[in-house]
Amino acid sequence: MSNPDQIQRILFDDLDIRGVLVGLDKTYQDILALHEYPPAIRNALGEMLAAVALLSTTLKFEGRLLLQAQGSGNVSALMAEVNNKRQCRGIARYEGEIDDNASIIDLIGDGHLVITIEPEAGQRYQGIVPLEKTTLGDCLTDYFIRSEQLPTQIHLVADENRAAGFLLQVMPAAGTAENDWGHIEQIGATLKAEELLTLDNETLLFRLFHQEQCRLYEPDSVEFKCDCSRERSANTLLFMTQDELLEIIEKQGLIDVGCQFCHAHYTFDETDIRAMFSDSAHVPKSDQIH
Repeated sequence: MSNPDQIQRILFDDLDIRGVLVGLDKTYQDILALHEYPPAIRNALGEMLAAVALLSTTLKFEGRLLLQAQGSGNVSALMAEVNNKRQCRGIARYEGEIDDNASIIDLIGDGHLVITIEPEAGQRYQGIVPLEKTTLGDCLTDYFIRSEQLPTQIHLVADENRAAGFLLQVMPAAGTAENDWGHIEQIGATLKAEELLTLDNETLLFRLFHQEQCRLYEPDSVEFKCDCSRERSANTLLFMTQDELLEIIEKQGLIDVGCQFCHAHYTFDETDIRAMFSDSAHVPKSDQIH
């Protein structure tokens, strides 16, 4: 299979084309273990996670990249997120019966993808991708061709055990990449989903490009880690007024903020709320509940 829980770049020595391979095993299983999703949603979320891991190779700064699929289908939203440390998380929202054989496009229905890049310092960027193709990989490919003017090919696959992804893309540099792309694209198109799931990276690379001068970079590790925190949870409460929050505490005793990604809970009492709205705006620490 694609090397588990790794992102590995491919270097073509004589071509202005880049490649990336992603394999998610424990990372994928750790995320799924937190939610009881039907098989089709598990697979769809796996493809989303593989996609953000591939796209994270474009991050050259501290921050995060989010991929959201939203639509009119039984699955109203799928979201996968990765940061510059290659830490992933994901979630799905759905209702009703889900066909085990439904594709991600079937699940979302009439909808779109939203790609969001959030630097810790700098301007937030967001791009919208119509779900007009038959696969998630083809929709993202279309985005790069339309918005970035970069010829691209993306393969995504997931089953009950693992998720994997493969990206080929012309590098934004002067050279002969446009002329070489047709040949490399044709070879990449022969990749089968089963091969992406079962072959290790070196074997897969030889299978596709044994006649090309190319090699693998050292891999980057990927893991599941939720970056929710008490501070971030407190910031969500600041969309309400102090009086509104104190009224809730008067009725319920505490305010409980739960993370939908990892099911951690953060509780706030009257002292916490008053501290949030004080001049120092310091939120006292209290226990995190899982």
